[in-house]
Amino acid sequence: MANIHEESLFKAPDICEQERMVEAILFASAEPVSLHEMVSRMPHGSEPIAALENLQKRYQGRGVEVKEIDRAWAIRTSPDLSFLMRRETVETRKLSRAAIETLAIIAYHQPVTRAEIEEIRGVAVSRGTIDQLLELEWIKLGRRRQTPGRPATFVVTNLFLDHFGLEHARDLPGLKELRAAGLLDNRAAPGTEISDETEYSTDVQESLFDGEDPADDIED
Repeated sequence: MANIHEESLFKAPDICEQERMVEAILFASAEPVSLHEMVSRMPHGSEPIAALENLQKRYQGRGVEVKEIDRAWAIRTSPDLSFLMRRETVETRKLSRAAIETLAIIAYHQPVTRAEIEEIRGVAVSRGTIDQLLELEWIKLGRRRQTPGRPATFVVTNLFLDHFGLEHARDLPGLKELRAAGLLDNRAAPGTEISDETEYSTDVQESLFDGEDPADDIED
């Protein structure tokens, strides 16, 4: 009897119960939850990935969906119903044009150093601009470059991806898509070589981040 009792302590719940647990965790969390965090919360032996796959199928075509966001998971409003949430969205801060340009460069060129951002923009980047994006938690420090001085790099965060409905940074619109949509012209920032990887205009940056209303004529 003792052996049976010991085995029951380490027996994982059935898959239906695991689905209920994962569903509860995702509904209760405002931020995407990693698999590691789910495993740490659930009973020993649980396999949340199987439960997540089942939940994804269950929520297909519903008002909300289970989404993977950079190796973490969240329950989010289905994209075609996002218009219903607009009245509940409160914009508390506005990004300057300099911040929008800096954010766009980081998103498309990450990991990127401050010096590289300045080279692409053609002007110096103020500490306030970087601090604002860090405070918003839309960018974070990446790995230091293995070059003289070991400069820090910047990358976008899961919060940035979640805000714009992206699973990965590679899901940002490409050059051909932007041109086809009429969002890109042939201009480039002063001193920037035009290529598929680097070309985008201020119009594109504003289109990509149209959830913010940049203040006109604000410079670093």
